[in-house]
Amino acid sequence: MNERPAPGVEDLVRDPRLPEFDPDDPAESAVIAGLVRSWPRRATVRRAEPDLDELFDPAKADFAEDLLPFRDHEIYLALDDETRDRIRAWAWIAYNKNVIDIEQHVVNPGFQLLLEDSLRTGLGDTARASVVQAMVDEQYHTLMHLNVSALTRRRRPWRLPERALPVSLTVRRAHEAVAARDDPRSAALTTLAFTTVAETSIGAYLSLIADDESVQPVNKATVALHRRDERAHASVTSELVKLVYDRLHPDDRRILLSGMAEGVAAFTGTDYSVWSAILSAVGVARADEMLRDVAAEPGDGRLAQDCSAIERLRAELGGP
Repeated sequence: MNERPAPGVEDLVRDPRLPEFDPDDPAESAVIAGLVRSWPRRATVRRAEPDLDELFDPAKADFAEDLLPFRDHEIYLALDDETRDRIRAWAWIAYNKNVIDIEQHVVNPGFQLLLEDSLRTGLGDTARASVVQAMVDEQYHTLMHLNVSALTRRRRPWRLPERALPVSLTVRRAHEAVAARDDPRSAALTTLAFTTVAETSIGAYLSLIADDESVQPVNKATVALHRRDERAHASVTSELVKLVYDRLHPDDRRILLSGMAEGVAAFTGTDYSVWSAILSAVGVARADEMLRDVAAEPGDGRLAQDCSAIERLRAELGGP
């Protein structure tokens, strides 16, 4: 039995199921080709994946130095180069895990509620189809971030298992907010609120890496591809939430808007438990002291500062 030939770049550009990408960019093309060949239901799944390792530059950082909250602390500055490289590699693994956690445990639960019309707001076939399309995209995004974490583990001489890291701060706070609700409907509204925050704000989080020329080209390309999809998702999610909001009772509206405010705080906070786990795995002495100093510094402590999209949506819906 003849095996189907692997798709060329021209075929991938025309495939509407894939993220938009630049076929002239070797890093973006390799990420997309690897995504296709990793997707289990495609005919090419048994073919060898493209050699992303060829695009790996050992001299390039895995993660942006500017995003380390302790980058200017004397304890970090006194570390040797290899230890700092290990911290940045861990930070990249943690970044991918955070994205995957949010996709799987914050975004998809809210989309599932919309798909099932759990709030009984009468979403039509077109709206529900757009939800399913977004959910398919989110699975691709998860695979993309899994692939690039695997690349880092292959090319760096250190063990970097995700299981050493805690669940994302955003996920923890989402679960806490939902659990604090008194009834299933309030819990569903809170779930949808967190989904809305994630889908309208994750583009800013992805931009932290997507626009940084100092990091690995495959890392940067993966995040840039994801961000392109999320820009479309932000618009789709906003329109869906507007449809739902228009059909809610006033009490439901208040719960949804309140949940969005909680979601912003959860999405933008610095997760010191993750940094503590990373520094512990690397074996940094006086790590707790360094993190306490950083947490006590002036400033709002937010990682992703741009929440203008969700703020505009809340204002449009009548929120404070």
